[in-house]
Amino acid sequence: MSETSDHVARIQQAWARERPDLDVRPQGVIGRLHRLAGHLNEELRLVYRRYGLGEGEFDVLAALRRAGAPFERAPGELATHTMVTTGAMTKRIDRLERDGLVTRRRSSGDGRSRVVALTEAGRDLIDRAFTEHMRNERRLLDMLAAEDTERLEAILATWLAGFESP
Repeated sequence: MSETSDHVARIQQAWARERPDLDVRPQGVIGRLHRLAGHLNEELRLVYRRYGLGEGEFDVLAALRRAGAPFERAPGELATHTMVTTGAMTKRIDRLERDGLVTRRRSSGDGRSRVVALTEAGRDLIDRAFTEHMRNERRLLDMLAAEDTERLEAILATWLAGFESP
């Protein structure tokens, strides 16, 4: 068990005392990842809020910006690229359209389908927000040594592939 006396270590110690028949070491990794994710999400949301965005709206604008010129996608594609339901995507698009950051129009290739596109204001906002977002992520990763960051990225990529590989 970790010698670090953090919240997770205290929980592990209590479980080890109460259930010595169980191996509670997995909590050392899973529990810390879970707590770290909460801290990281809060740190990331600070930047989104500075730009008047929620995490979902940031994701939509970023997905449109990543699409390249003309910075547009069908709503279904946006849902896939942001891993949310189409219903949740509709709410996000509604808000972004109301704020003048995206537009919706009929697809030129298929008049029945719709396309969501960044407006100039939306592109300006996501460019500024993403620049600050990357600075913020760098700040968070700088808590670790560069070689630890590289090892952690490789470990997490391997682990994630176990869940997301086709």
